[in-house]
Amino acid sequence: MLGSGKSPATSPRQQRSKVPEKTMDPVRKLGLLDNEDIRVMMQGSNMVKIRSTRWQKSRNLRLLEDGLTVWCESTKSSRKAKAKQTFAVTEVECVREGCQSEALRRLSGSVPENQCFTVVFKGARKSLDLLCSCEEEAQRWVRGLRTLKERVANMTQKEKLDHWIRGYLRRADQNQDGKMSYDEVKTLLHMINIDLSEQYARSLFKRSDRSGDGRLDHTEIEEFCRELMRRPELDAVFRHYSSNGCVLSTAELRDFLGDQGEDASLNHAQSLILTYELNDWAQKNQFMTQNGFTMYMLSLENDVLNHNSVYQDMSHPLAHYFISSSHNTYLTKDQVTSASSTEPYIRALCQGCRCVELDCWDGDKGEPVIYHGHTLTSKVPFKEVIETIDQYAFKKSPYPIILSLENHCSVEQQAVMAKHLRTILGSKLLTKPLSVQPQKDLPSPEELKGRILLKGKKQLPHLGQTGSCASFSSSSDDEVASSNKNAPKKDPAKVCSKLSPELSDLIVYCRSVPFCGFENTSQKPPNEMSSFSESEALRLIKDSGKLFVRHNSRQLSRIYPSGQRLQSSNYDPQEMWNGGCQMVALNFQTSGEQMDLNQGRFLPNGRCGYVLKPSFLCSLTSNFNPENTGGGPGHVPTQLTIRIISAQQLPKINTEKASSIVDPQVWVEIHGVAIDNAKRKTHRVDNNGFNPQWNSTLSFPLQVPELALVRFVVEDHDHTAKNDFVGQFTLPFTSIRTGYRHVHLLKADGSSLSPATLFIHVKVTRKGVPIKTI
Repeated sequence: MLGSGKSPATSPRQQRSKVPEKTMDPVRKLGLLDNEDIRVMMQGSNMVKIRSTRWQKSRNLRLLEDGLTVWCESTKSSRKAKAKQTFAVTEVECVREGCQSEALRRLSGSVPENQCFTVVFKGARKSLDLLCSCEEEAQRWVRGLRTLKERVANMTQKEKLDHWIRGYLRRADQNQDGKMSYDEVKTLLHMINIDLSEQYARSLFKRSDRSGDGRLDHTEIEEFCRELMRRPELDAVFRHYSSNGCVLSTAELRDFLGDQGEDASLNHAQSLILTYELNDWAQKNQFMTQNGFTMYMLSLENDVLNHNSVYQDMSHPLAHYFISSSHNTYLTKDQVTSASSTEPYIRALCQGCRCVELDCWDGDKGEPVIYHGHTLTSKVPFKEVIETIDQYAFKKSPYPIILSLENHCSVEQQAVMAKHLRTILGSKLLTKPLSVQPQKDLPSPEELKGRILLKGKKQLPHLGQTGSCASFSSSSDDEVASSNKNAPKKDPAKVCSKLSPELSDLIVYCRSVPFCGFENTSQKPPNEMSSFSESEALRLIKDSGKLFVRHNSRQLSRIYPSGQRLQSSNYDPQEMWNGGCQMVALNFQTSGEQMDLNQGRFLPNGRCGYVLKPSFLCSLTSNFNPENTGGGPGHVPTQLTIRIISAQQLPKINTEKASSIVDPQVWVEIHGVAIDNAKRKTHRVDNNGFNPQWNSTLSFPLQVPELALVRFVVEDHDHTAKNDFVGQFTLPFTSIRTGYRHVHLLKADGSSLSPATLFIHVKVTRKGVPIKTI
């Protein structure tokens, strides 16, 4: 079967002419009509799908008519298999050329590397390893997928909405004649998650059917969609500021911008008109029409999230930042039987993670491997992981990466690790301090830009010669103990590990030491750091919160999940951030509320993986106590009021049942210090996921707003069972924008739920005075 993917009967140039012009219409809308790679993808290609040396199947792949979905042939007929027959470009994390995945590496040398590529998906979906019939075909698919990814990333919300509705129109047009009967319109309405009354649906259809023939042609369909997608709640905001109800003058637009807390200058108002107003007359006379206003309100410029780029001072010591951190990064699922792979490193790094974990053990033929020791998890070569990290380290963020080494290797294989680290990472690897002078603090992310640091044990000269015992425990030692409560607790002073001088020499700023209490915190070398189990960290926060905060103002702390979490579940990271802990390591492969909070915490500041802690968590003399926050540092009583106005284009949950429509309700949650934690909900709206309206006002008193996260959750209400998750979005309170805003919802795995949005109004007051810029 290997390499037996049949060559196309015709060349790509001949195939191009076979794609019907009607089929190419969505691609024309994407501006990719003349892209030959896209045309070849739409024609389809025969490839070999590879899972192992034995499992290799011929498959046809084709880009569907919407221009954003790829169909992959499957012989399976189950519902689950059918769902996996297609994938959206938005689900793709990256495309790897050649034999870089575990499955393709095993075939290296027996297949032409330039004919192979791997599609790596976001979330838990398995990667797709493919072998093409020729190099040109592989290159076309690699380039084409990357082009589509880039195009989608740059689409405006208006383009996403247009593309979304056109996709459903094509599916609802059952006889593909380009016209819509009333029955086809009813099918469309169910598809897009709205249950209109028969009377209103017929009325809307008749108003659009100008020809009176009972079928909507192209122009009438456009009018029907415009009417269907009209936003009366946006129109109301427009009319509130417009003196004549038809246009906004520059002065009226400036009034609106001022109320939003935006730049209300004349220049800014004029630039918005030039950018979003499509009517030539209005633009020339410096007016904004209702359509232009809608375009602006849907744009990224009016998003609820502030601080999309790096805005914080990056010159503080490392210990002054929360650092996005991953636990057992190599695992694809659970802690006992799942596969180890290089691909979770790609996903983590592409999410802005800046501290990844490597559990290193002796492997065959003198080559160290990474896996969860003493379990059934598979092994991945250490060298391949380092090569992957080298390739993806700084694609999403220029700031330093910390490799947390859990070292279980012999001295000999530690030397091999050191060799691979130096050879592969080269000048990126930090091997000596930035300054020869002793430093009272760690260097800053700015000073360490583009560098890779190692965290691990280090042999100090006064502790003896090479090969002697180093009295250091590691987080892995603690994890083993925490997973077996009957096991005797090891005395850190008796833990003995032999260290290779080659590897020990590479530990510079993150030297792992056991935690020995809070005495003489200011005298400890800044490069010493400790790892804590979640239970140990919580105990310190509850019993000695103030001292732990002071400790974390100068020393790095890494928190890891309990060894009892065999299914890779996660703990609440917010409690650890409240204590000033920097590296709050989570299982990135497990979606849920905890990872939502983590993604939200690191969403601002350009998603660079570093977020500056509040000033009261950065002082050796801080009096902040996360367990008793009343009246102390960080205590700034604030009232947050959020009006949930409406939602747009929520997806169907039960896709198997055509008549199933969601009954949405919205929760707003506050995650912060204990006294601020709260959640409130709207009422539910029955049978409408397309444009439900609530106009529900939810209020939250905050005591320590600088630590608070705000989480929006949309659920499908169910009378008989647990509500189904629809989408969510989480962001720090300090990065929320006031006024009328759109919230762009995310799926459970953190990827975009486009074009689904919430429309909200945000108001913030302190001592009864409105605050427009947080």
